[in-house]
Amino acid sequence: MSNSDYLIKATVKKISERLNKTFIDKIEEATNVAQEVPEILKKEIEDLKDEIIQEARRLEEIDNDDNFRQQNASSNPKMQQSLEKIESIKTSLENLNDLLD
Repeated sequence: MSNSDYLIKATVKKISERLNKTFIDKIEEATNVAQEVPEILKKEIEDLKDEIIQEARRLEEIDNDDNFRQQNASSNPKMQQSLEKIESIKTSLENLNDLLD
């Protein structure tokens, strides 16, 4: 065999070894990541669930606050008249908007 034959064989062997090592390392990394994915997804779902519950509580508080204001308004006749007038104006504006469209 000539020197160039040895050089080609050595090149092919070393490239093959490096590719195999890199490939094995990447497979190990992918395996580790794949094992972590269920835990990551579980944590994300738990965080989302907590955020949804917090938002539901916030919306409930807003609704309760609105109901409290409406109850207080209904106990005051002048406030009730004002609310009725506002509702009347709102309806008139909606009708005007429909006509303009």
